[in-house]
Parts: sequence; C-alpha cells; structure tokens
Amino acid sequence: MLMTIWLGIALIFVYFTIFFIIAWLMKNNGIVDIGWGLGFVIVALFCLFYSGNYDFRTILVTTLVAIWGLRLFYHIIRRNWGKPEDFRYANFRREWGKWHNLRAFFQLFMLQGLLMVLISASIFIVSLFSESGFKAYDFIGLAIWIIGFIFEAFGDAQLKSFKSDPKNKGHVIQTGLWRYTRHPNYFGEATMWWGLFIIALSVRFGYIAVISPIMLTLFLLFVSGVPLLEEKYKDKPEFQEYAKVTSKFFPLPHEKEK
Repeated sequence: MLMTIWLGIALIFVYFTIFFIIAWLMKNNGIVDIGWGLGFVIVALFCLFYSGNYDFRTILVTTLVAIWGLRLFYHIIRRNWGKPEDFRYANFRREWGKWHNLRAFFQLFMLQGLLMVLISASIFIVSLFSESGFKAYDFIGLAIWIIGFIFEAFGDAQLKSFKSDPKNKGHVIQTGLWRYTRHPNYFGEATMWWGLFIIALSVRFGYIAVISPIMLTLFLLFVSGVPLLEEKYKDKPEFQEYAKVTSKFFPLPHEKEK
C-alpha cells in the first residue's frame, strides 16, 4: 500500500526532472505547463495498474483524470508549441539572472511536482481503498466533474474562437461563459477536482483527499493562473470595466443582469 504511494511520488519527481532537462535544452520553461495535465494521467495509470484494483470506481477516476489531462495537454501544446517562452517564465528568467536554472528547477519544476503529489491524493486513495459497489457520492462527484469539464473545455474553446478573429485583437472576451466569470477555465479545473474528491468520499479515508481540490483551488486563486493574468491586464481600461461587472472566479450573474 505505502509502496504504491512512494513509487508514485518518485515517478512524479523523475517526470518533472526530465521535463526540466528538456526545458533547459530548449531554453523554454513554458513546457512545464505542457507536462502538467499529462503528468496526472501517468500517475492515474500507474496507480491503476500497480495497485491492481480494477473496480468501477478506480477505473472511473482513472478515466476522468485521463480525459481532463489529455485534453489539457493537447490544448496547451497546440497553444504554445513553436512560440516564444510564456511571459511569466520569461519574466522569471530575467529576474533570476545567473541563478535562473537552479531556481527554475526548484521553484517551477519541483514545486509543480510537489503540488502534483498533493493534488493526486484523490487518485491514490481511490486506487488503494476502493471496493466494488456504487454509492451516491460516485454519481454526485461525476456530475460535479462534468460541470467543471464543461467550464474548462468550453471556456478554452470560446477564448480560442475569440482570439482567432482579427477584429478582437487587443480586446477582452466578455461573452459566453466569460460573461459570468473572468476565469471559467480555471474555475472548471478546480471544480473537476472537487468532483473527484466527492467520488473519493465513497472509500475509506476518502476525506483525506480534500487536500486535492483545496491545494489546486488555492494555487489557481493565489499563486498561478488567476493572479498572474489579472496582473497582466490590470492596467487595461477595458479589463478594468470588465472586472467591475464580472465575477473573478465563481460564476455569478453579470452585474448588469442583477
């Protein structure tokens, strides 16, 4: 049981070390984003096959993680491949100077590895303790996961469509899901992991898995994701007006519709 967890943790840190080496050779730390979703898929498959627990719940969680992770991997690799280093990582490269590689290894790649360990709690717990049979938590968690997937996938698709129109260059998307939250994709990602946690409540020690959605939600809200994008657009008048009438994270009615 503990061996599954320790081997999973080792796998995660080896995985991110490989990504760091690739990033160092390419001089582009933005690929750490490409590895994020795919890493969870690898962890879920490892837990499934190493634990040998092939009951409905474990296969369900593995499938949901795979759908989310592979879609995110595909979306980010299409968006970033062949383009310059993302502005966030380019800023770190300038700020960190001669210590850049060392700090990038620990503060970007190993930090994401640590986060992946904590967020994977739902995966580990379900694969280790799940037993046959259905519970209400399974269906509630699945429904919540589907809502989150819709927000992330549709939010990304709407943003891509908006940016593909030359007329929208320099403007802020304010339609579709983006009318109700300034970050529907990040809200969706957090919601999916809350759904996985609800499923984990069906098994022994499932309550421990609450660390998964809490860590991801806090990370998106206060470390990466939301704050970095808000900082990027804070001096843009159109974004300032948009922010006045649109919820920051949790979807709410547009201010003008209240």
